[in-house]
Amino acid sequence: MRFSSLSDWLNWQESLHPNEIDLGLERVKSVWDSIQPNELNLPVITVAGTNGKGSTIAFLQSMYLAAGYQVGTYTSPHLYRYNERICINGIEVDDEQLIQAFELIDKSRAETSLTYFEFGTLAALLIFAMKMQSDNPLDVILLEVGLGGRLDAVNIIDADLALITSIDLDHQNWLGDNREKIGKEKAGVFRPNKIAIISDPNSPSSVEEHAKACHSECYLAGREFGYNQSAGQWSWYCHGRNETTKTALPRPMLSGEQQVQNASAAVMATEALRNRLPVSQQAIREGLLNAKLAGRFEIRHNKRTTILDVAHNPAAGQLLARTLTEYASGNSHRGQFRCLFSILADKDISGVLEPMMPLCQSWFLAPLAHPRSASVSSMEKALSKLNPANQVEHYDSVAAAYRQLVASSDPGDTIVVFGSFYTVAEVGAMTV
Repeated sequence: MRFSSLSDWLNWQESLHPNEIDLGLERVKSVWDSIQPNELNLPVITVAGTNGKGSTIAFLQSMYLAAGYQVGTYTSPHLYRYNERICINGIEVDDEQLIQAFELIDKSRAETSLTYFEFGTLAALLIFAMKMQSDNPLDVILLEVGLGGRLDAVNIIDADLALITSIDLDHQNWLGDNREKIGKEKAGVFRPNKIAIISDPNSPSSVEEHAKACHSECYLAGREFGYNQSAGQWSWYCHGRNETTKTALPRPMLSGEQQVQNASAAVMATEALRNRLPVSQQAIREGLLNAKLAGRFEIRHNKRTTILDVAHNPAAGQLLARTLTEYASGNSHRGQFRCLFSILADKDISGVLEPMMPLCQSWFLAPLAHPRSASVSSMEKALSKLNPANQVEHYDSVAAAYRQLVASSDPGDTIVVFGSFYTVAEVGAMTV
């Protein structure tokens, strides 16, 4: 065995391939074919998009578990532990399972170089395949695309149902400089004559065009399906060949105005696969109430109320600002919003920050413990340009910034931590 600990395996994988991101399916597909030549003979749902992927998968997992199914889930990135990426029935796999999978992948790849993400994707698929040989085989697999869709490692698997969430500007260096180009890349997860669900009614036309080119059974939000909200609950409907409604659904426990849209798409997915995986309305209700997802408008009550959100692109920044406004209105918020912000250098820093300007003028900045971290000076420059009145303090680390925020905030203040998964992970570990 090359390594005996998970941390050693992961450290080695980070330096194995010359590029952190290397989009393409040839290398990873060749290794997968050498490991597992047989198809995964069960329904597979792949979820791609810019924002909302994690929430949508959280709803699907929760609904299928409530319906009594065995569920394998692969998501990325993780917040606190690498093991979070691969779950069986909502429970993280242990280190030993990952080490065994990595060992087999390493032996099978021969001279083929794999990225950190490709290793993880293959490990998830291998663990799911091994679970299929057990006394309690999986009933459904949920796969979250990491970056893009067409050339993402997850796309070596043919999905029975592919779901596209919102499409916005992010990773433009890899996916294109406008929503139409990005949408076309993400729609690459659609498969001929399979099911395609488009969660955003304002999705770029390239997404539906690709679904049509695949002759997919296509469901577009706002046309084939949708939802209506009323006080404290909502209803869901589907038009077309199967006229269906589901009424008196509880609002999702996941916070944020976008979560009903994400939940609506998850309900559409369960409905589209109902012949293979029936899900009762009661299971949908339970799924909505039980779904959890760390770092998505996650509220922690410690010494100070802290809201953790992984918003790291302009659309996510806009959503965070709207959700904070809704939160302040619904909770009689009397103090200030005070923000801790840190982000990777390749992100649209000003675009993420701009929606927050009306809500916060007190900013704490720090670099991430990551080689691609944005510099404090670049973040401070963006804040000063957006609003010269912003009060900015900077620290050597996210942890130090958070400690000072807690010490200097009034009891009625709310601390908002956002900008990157790495930012949220560091503070989240401090506020458990």
